[in-house]
Amino acid sequence: MAQRSEKVRRYIEDSGLPFNILVDDSRDTVKAYGVWHPVGFDAWNIARPALFLIDRQGIIRYSFVASSQFEFPSHDEIVREIAQVYGIG
Repeated sequence: MAQRSEKVRRYIEDSGLPFNILVDDSRDTVKAYGVWHPVGFDAWNIARPALFLIDRQGIIRYSFVASSQFEFPSHDEIVREIAQVYGIG
């Protein structure tokens, strides 16, 4: 696990992302959010693709949880929800 975590940390540093990324090596967070699957049709010990937008008070204002590993919200949907939750644009 540490090797993947280190790759993510390097990517964050190299790209200069303006937001935080959680590296959940222990899987505690994906389990708490209910998106972890120990066994599935298409993978094992993995989280479903998910997106949670959390406001400054810690309230989840938007969530997307996929039904499969191949389902994702569209870029436009993500941008629209970010703008709405954080008052951008």
